[in-house]
Amino acid sequence: MNEALAASGGTALVEAMTTDAWTLAKQGFARLLGRGKPERQEIAVQRLERSRQELVGRTGAEVERARVEQEAAWRLRLSDLLEDDPAAEAELRVLVATFGTSASASGERSISIGGDNSGIASSGDHATNVQMRAEASGSGRVYQAGRDQTINER
Repeated sequence: MNEALAASGGTALVEAMTTDAWTLAKQGFARLLGRGKPERQEIAVQRLERSRQELVGRTGAEVERARVEQEAAWRLRLSDLLEDDPAAEAELRVLVATFGTSASASGERSISIGGDNSGIASSGDHATNVQMRAEASGSGRVYQAGRDQTINER
């Protein structure tokens, strides 16, 4: 369960890095990572800013690669935090709920969906980590499913 929460937290954090919500997200995650210690909080702010700089100014495959790397790094950090301090779970859940979903639209029939599209899909005795990201523009459509999906268009 904490692995899924850490993954959601990493995704929410990295998604927020390139939005108008960045300042609030940075403050919230720095507070979480600092655990009430100002010097640790300041170190967290510096780390968060370095991560954001990895994304800023990149485009296309380059930004996607940087995003995946940053999400993995933050997923690991948050997983370690939850292991060391289980009480941090509630605060991380609030941050994921606040910053974990983003959707925007611009132009004709355009949509970009980000945020928490990750989780655990289970079938029988096997569980698989599922992460999805979608972006469509122009007349494009996005259909995502962790398993069965039926689409009837007219």
